Amino acid sequence: MKLFSFRNLRILVLLGLLATVAIYSKSQLLYSTAWLEPLAVIIFPINADGKPGTGRYIDGLSDRDFADIDAFMAREGHKYKILERSPTHTRLGPPVKAAPPEAPDPRSSSILARIIWSLRLRYWAWKNTPDDESNRNRVRMFVLYYQGDDGQPLSHSLGLQKGLLGIVHAYAIKAQNRQNNLVIAHELLHTVGATDKYDSNNQPTYPEGYAAPARSPRYPQTRAEIMSGRIPSSPTESVMAKSLRSCVIGRATAREINWIGTDDSL
Repeated sequence: MKLFSFRNLRILVLLGLLATVAIYSKSQLLYSTAWLEPLAVIIFPINADGKPGTGRYIDGLSDRDFADIDAFMAREGHKYKILERSPTHTRLGPPVKAAPPEAPDPRSSSILARIIWSLRLRYWAWKNTPDDESNRNRVRMFVLYYQGDDGQPLSHSLGLQKGLLGIVHAYAIKAQNRQNNLVIAHELLHTVGATDKYDSNNQPTYPEGYAAPARSPRYPQTRAEIMSGRIPSSPTESVMAKSLRSCVIGRATAREINWIGTDDSL
């Protein structure tokens, strides 16, 4: 029996890599959810459709275009009395030329395939953001912009807590900036532990997916819980919020991101 076959060596290398990643991810989790200093959020734009109009849109972006995100986090953080008055500091990073590896379909892919993709994404992020800044308290949001003039819906965005990485698909349209920021904030909160609060039909789950679950009458709601992103008008009908001004961070999400304790009665 060969104890040191090439296959066994590959398994040992993979296990060692996973162990290293797990230790670093735990360190990232502790730093990013302590909320003792602002969480750095860097927006890396990508011209996903390669069109000149998308390139011009990206060239015209500035930090101001993402100010809604910090304003939202500060407003909601004040509500939960967190120590840091400015929970996030969002700024625009340089454009990235290469596209990230395509995510496997979660409905049909194996656990191993998803693990390998996660490792590939981290390597891609490291390769395409080669700087000296620590990533322990920094979230890198890669925003893939499209013209959106073909009527096709955008791919699903995602945020990874392990790695503090987000992949956002957005429209390169100024009028869409506020809703783009809503999606970015939603995925940003995923990176620090928040979970989705909508069902398989994309309807907000009650009560955690409602901005005001104790409201009477319950419908119509007037705002959206950020991790559902939709404003319910009935148990089966809702509309997507137009901006972060119409969103709140509910108690369940606040617990997940360590803004309140599990037994907090605020």
